[in-house]
Amino acid sequence: MIRVQQQPEPTDFGDRVREPGRRFLALNPHPSARALAARPYWRRAAKQLHHAYEGICAYTCHWIAIDTGWRTVEHFVPKSVDSDLAYEWSNFRLVCGRLNSRKGSHRDVLDPFVIHSGVFFIEFPTLLIKRSAGLSSDIDARAQNTIDRLRLNDETCINARLAWVRPYCAGDIGLQYLRSHAPFIHQEIQRQDLLPPRICDRMGIWPDP
Repeated sequence: MIRVQQQPEPTDFGDRVREPGRRFLALNPHPSARALAARPYWRRAAKQLHHAYEGICAYTCHWIAIDTGWRTVEHFVPKSVDSDLAYEWSNFRLVCGRLNSRKGSHRDVLDPFVIHSGVFFIEFPTLLIKRSAGLSSDIDARAQNTIDRLRLNDETCINARLAWVRPYCAGDIGLQYLRSHAPFIHQEIQRQDLLPPRICDRMGIWPDP
């Protein structure tokens, strides 16, 4: 996970999402989960959220393909915790469906909007996400909670990272493409001075002769 710069809300967000949401909450100040699910006005902003954050999942730091769960709006502060934030752009994170489900209503995950640079790093060639040394005890604990809660090092997530690293090592995609589609991997390759051929040697993947 890397720092995500919060983007301005769309000009029509108030009319399309916030105001109908506030009208609902005015009549239902303590809505149940079922009542909120019946008024998912936040979904009206899903396409704009994807556009504003250039399609990059805030947790995986990979591009979310439009046909595989891009309409996922993650409420960083869960709706069940503070329904007043259910229809607020500032509480939305663009997150792929799989990790949105894993985060759920838990609150032990670091916020990509406020996370400090360098909390996590990617280990090559394992592609495991690890905590950096020298973190405060509180941030270190929350960083580990984030890895565990989102299962960032399970087989699915590692294979997803490999799906970007492999074509880069093979020469099928360039550094700028990696930057726009997998910015965390791009950052770590540069920070660790692993530009080709070093990354190829480290991963054991080379361009075809």
